Amino acid sequence: MKNLTKSFETITHYFSPKVIAEVNDQYVKIAKIKGEDIPWHNHENEDELFYIIEGSLLMEIENEPSFTMHKDDVFVVKKGVNHRVSATEECKIMLIETKTTLHTGKVQAAVTKSIEEQL
Repeated sequence: MKNLTKSFETITHYFSPKVIAEVNDQYVKIAKIKGEDIPWHNHENEDELFYIIEGSLLMEIENEPSFTMHKDDVFVVKKGVNHRVSATEECKIMLIETKTTLHTGKVQAAVTKSIEEQL
C-alpha cells in the first residue's frame, strides 16, 4: 500500500516522475511540475494519461488550443501527438503510462529521466 501524500514528499525535483505502482504493463507515476522545462515531444506508440492531484497544469497540444487542467481533471494524450506541459505554481500530477514510455519521447532535455531513474 502507498500513501499518495507521503509519496509526493519523496519527490525533491520538478519534472522528475517516480513510479509508485505497476498495473499489468502500465506504470503509475507521480510528479511535481513547476516551470516550463518540458520540451515539445511525443510518444510514438503509447498513450499517456494525466490526472491532476493538486494545482493547475497548462497542457499544450500541437496545432490545438492550449488548455489548463485543474484538480481532479483527467486527459489522455494519444500516441504520436506532440505536447508539452508547464505550471506557474507547483502542480502535483499522476501519470499512467505503458512501461515502455520514454519520459520526453525521443527528445533529450536537461530534465529527461530514464525509466530506471523513475523507479
